[in-house]
Amino acid sequence: MALENGAISLPDAGRIALFRARADHDLSALPPERIEAIQGFFPEYQALKARGVAVRVAPEGDYAAALVFLPRAKAEARNLIARAMALTGGGPVIVDGQKTDGVDSILRDCRRAGAQVGEVFSKAHGKVFSATGGAFSDWLAPARREVAGGFVTAAGVFSADAPDRGSLALAAALPVALKGRVCDLGAGWGFLSAQLLTRDAISECHLVEAEHAALACARENITDGRAQFHWADATTFDAVAGFDHVVTNPPFHQGRAADADLGRGFIAAAARLLARHGTLWLVANRHLPYEKDLSAAFAEVNEVAGDASFKVFRARKPKLKKTR
Repeated sequence: MALENGAISLPDAGRIALFRARADHDLSALPPERIEAIQGFFPEYQALKARGVAVRVAPEGDYAAALVFLPRAKAEARNLIARAMALTGGGPVIVDGQKTDGVDSILRDCRRAGAQVGEVFSKAHGKVFSATGGAFSDWLAPARREVAGGFVTAAGVFSADAPDRGSLALAAALPVALKGRVCDLGAGWGFLSAQLLTRDAISECHLVEAEHAALACARENITDGRAQFHWADATTFDAVAGFDHVVTNPPFHQGRAADADLGRGFIAAAARLLARHGTLWLVANRHLPYEKDLSAAFAEVNEVAGDASFKVFRARKPKLKKTR
């Protein structure tokens, strides 16, 4: 609609980068042969690819224009806009965002940065505007940052400033005597796997992570030869043989809303991935109702640690039938 009424326009030629495009976005108004989605989240990457959209995990070369779909985190949004400005030589960079994702604040910040902002198109609870020029170098986040413990993280990944409190609680609850083949579902930048690999009896540690940037950090953080890295959707990941242990701190937000179904998907995946004698170690926020799902998927379920904010479960003997 913004294109149709002239509020924004696209250059006549050249590639157009789409930062954080999702498979459910309507891209029909954009020239399909010129757009290139920049998407590092595995499920969205695969879905966009299935739609026939050209997609990369990172931009490559220069672009004639860019479209930024605003993420929730303001620091990540500013970083994406700054990268888009650099890749387009100063724009045009089109910003598409919801009020709940801070589009009004970003609009003000773009003007303060000296950008020339065109007509702002508003519809429902969202806004679209185009910006050119301005000084955005101070919006760029460092490619890598070091946090406590010597770990490296990147802008936009979960818990980029420090290990998540839930992961710390889970790490403290894991037995010293863990052994065998272990899977870290939703491994992030590798904090839990690093703790697991301090145990000599662990023969393999498989890190499964959907966010490409987070997994790239994990590869830097973990150089142990027992580690294997998988860019994949944790809920659909498969393995040739069952694991002795699955360790997970599953996500529970879809956008700004809490969504317990995300964790339920991890529980089902863990039950499927474990050997019949296997054990799931899971941490969850205290308010999330996973007990029923754990009991449906495992013969033995116990809360083994926790506090006012988190609960740590040990679930043994998966009930789900194996497909192999």
